Parts: sequence; C-alpha cells; structure tokens
Amino acid sequence: MTRTALIAALFLALPACSVLPERAPLQIHVLPVTSAEPSSRASIDATLRVETPEANALLSGSRILVMPTSQRISVYEGARWSDQAPTLLRDRVIEAFLEAGYLTAVLDESGRLETDVALASDLRAFHSEYVAGSPEVVIRLDVRLEDEAQRRLLASRRFEVREPSEGVAVEAVVEAFGRAADRLAEALVEWSHGVIDAR
Repeated sequence: MTRTALIAALFLALPACSVLPERAPLQIHVLPVTSAEPSSRASIDATLRVETPEANALLSGSRILVMPTSQRISVYEGARWSDQAPTLLRDRVIEAFLEAGYLTAVLDESGRLETDVALASDLRAFHSEYVAGSPEVVIRLDVRLEDEAQRRLLASRRFEVREPSEGVAVEAVVEAFGRAADRLAEALVEWSHGVIDAR
C-alpha cells in the first residue's frame, strides 16, 4: 500500500466527528420594554415623523457593544440585537410617543405622508461600559426637532442616560439596555411636548 493510500485509510477509519469546536448557538435579543405610566399631557394638533438615528459603522450594526476599558471596545460573543441598534431605538421612541398619545399621529420615515414636525437625531453611544468593575449601559442621543412646513430648527438637545446592570451576564446587560431606552424615550417625549406645543 502506498503512503498516500495509507493516510487516506487512516482518515476513513476515524469516527465521524468534527475536528473543529462546536460554536454556541447565536442568541438574538430584543430590546426589553417596561409599561409606561398613563400620560396627563395636553393634546397637540400636530403630526410627528421620527427618523432613524444616524450612526457610525460601529453603532449602526446589530452587535451588542461593551467597553471593558476606556480605551477598548468589544462585543458580547454569541449575542446580537434583533435589529440594528438605531432602528431599535427609533421604534422605542415611536412607541413612547404613541403611548403618550398627545399627538395626532406619529410615523417613521418610511411613510409618504407629510408631517408637521420631524425628529432627527445622531446616535453617539449605545453600549455598556465597566464602572468600578460592574457594567453600566450608556445611551447618548443628539436630537433635533424641525418644523417641516417652515424648514426651520425648533430646538436641539443632547440626551444621555446611564443605567447600571444588575449583573455581568449578557441577559442582565440587555435588561439594563431596555430600562435605559425607556428612560431616554420618556425624557424625549416630555421635552418634545413643550417644544412642539410652543412652535
């Protein structure tokens, strides 16, 4: 038997198994939501378009980001968001406006209907970072409210929310992301009411 044939025979004799380690199944996480308090804000006869936040290449994906140190950014292995981070945040903000119920209508940018006011934004942070050895979620959003008919800026503001995680596991961090997104959306809804009402 030739050397090549002998090697081939030895490989065929091996049990049917992979020499590569099995990869853990990918975990897809939705952004958790908590029930909102009933709104007591006065109604406003206006329609709002909420645009998907602009973001850089790192923030615009679906990986769940973590900063183990101030100089390094990484991802939670085997875990992803159910959609791109800017889209998740946009949908959470829209849901908060709908629950508040003080506007005539709230739409995203996919619709062709004209609106009175547009909410545009830039997502600057959507990650967890370690503070004194424990993860803390950071969401930072620069927001602009624009009068659509007059093409003018009504107001702009930076929103930043920090929310401690109750543990280091990705599931606990995801829950903290949900709480942080809820707090940011509620603050944005509150601020927008005064701006839109005074336009």
